[in-house]
Amino acid sequence: MTSHAPVTPDLTALTATEALSLMADGRLTSRALVSDCLERIHDRDADVRAWLALSETALAQADLCDAAPKAERGRLHGLPIGVKDVFDTSDLPTTHNSPLFQGFQPAADAAVVDLLRSEGAIILGKTDTTEFAAAGCDAATANPHDLAHTPGGSSAGSAAAVADMHVPLALATQTGGSTIRPASFCGVVGFKPSFGRVSREGAKIYAQSFDTVGWFGRSVDDVALLASVLGLDEALESADLPGKVRIAITPGPYRERLKPESLLALDFSKQRLEARGHSVQSIDLPTEFEALDSHHRVILHREGQASFRNLARRHGSLLHDDFHHRVENRDGSSLRNLAQAYDAMALGRIAFDALMQDFDILIAPSAPGFAPLGRRPGDPVFNASWTLLGVPCLNIPVPLGHPSLPIGVTLIAARFADKHLLDVARQLEPVLNPR
Repeated sequence: MTSHAPVTPDLTALTATEALSLMADGRLTSRALVSDCLERIHDRDADVRAWLALSETALAQADLCDAAPKAERGRLHGLPIGVKDVFDTSDLPTTHNSPLFQGFQPAADAAVVDLLRSEGAIILGKTDTTEFAAAGCDAATANPHDLAHTPGGSSAGSAAAVADMHVPLALATQTGGSTIRPASFCGVVGFKPSFGRVSREGAKIYAQSFDTVGWFGRSVDDVALLASVLGLDEALESADLPGKVRIAITPGPYRERLKPESLLALDFSKQRLEARGHSVQSIDLPTEFEALDSHHRVILHREGQASFRNLARRHGSLLHDDFHHRVENRDGSSLRNLAQAYDAMALGRIAFDALMQDFDILIAPSAPGFAPLGRRPGDPVFNASWTLLGVPCLNIPVPLGHPSLPIGVTLIAARFADKHLLDVARQLEPVLNPR
């Protein structure tokens, strides 16, 4: 019988798939991994401030994982994972980073958290977020690449925790750009699946039409692993992975708002992919797509009006004024505007599906540029339209060839082609993000 030497390098630098492989062959214990992650958090989080709460039983859970027979181990066995503090957790407070919910203890896990635990994951703690993943109070989290800069929001703590080697995976959400933009700012892989494919049960709703569970990892393999656990390994249509990928690339309708670094990331992506023989075509999106961002805002604020009406009535001025803005419809949108926005969303989804008949993926900017100074979430203009269209999106970091803050590009596929997007992204990752 072959014996394996134990692993001794920095365990916190392991990807999720690397850690699981080592645990499967007995070269790594869950206790060792969880212990090193907690030590990393202890050393770094006074500066990064990614966490609002940490599990007091994580090491005990790791010991139980290590003692479990191999036949009883799930796909995430012994893996520490961070959870954005908008998901209910039965053993940790769920505060939504709101003064109204400090100390609130749910009775049960959110559906996605329950699934992670059922596969053997250890919920290491709750990560900081923009209030209700919507507006109001910003997360206190810093960008680990430069503490003066934002990690992006609203999934600030989750993105920073993965980027700073606190955990290999962390849950996020996206209603505008709250998964993809922080992934770009923090230099990690971020995935927003197709709308409606992952249950939101047990998470605070902001906009019924947009809220989507997302997550961060350090590789496409990592986010694909979690996608499989969450039921996204069903193909939209049976097709072999192309040897040469048909790629459309676009700055989108807001090119004038892109900083030089985002334009450079698009240019580098095109050059690197063409050098590998892939078909890359620069395109302009349909003219009607320019209005999608404003339609997104109408729906967002009107659905937010319904979501926060009870808290505004119950708590008055204790609820941040941003949410009273939604409830009182200070934008002044009409119900006719709302109907038009819903219609534009439906037509836009049909138009994008038609566009993608000619391409395997589309590449677009993930953010206007590098993470700005401060703690604000960042401009979602390069994400909100894709959220409105309900399509799967994946950020891949693109190194610019010189020391800089991180920047990424978004890989996008047709609705429900999540598996296809992940398969193609896995193929293109070493090209776009050479290491």
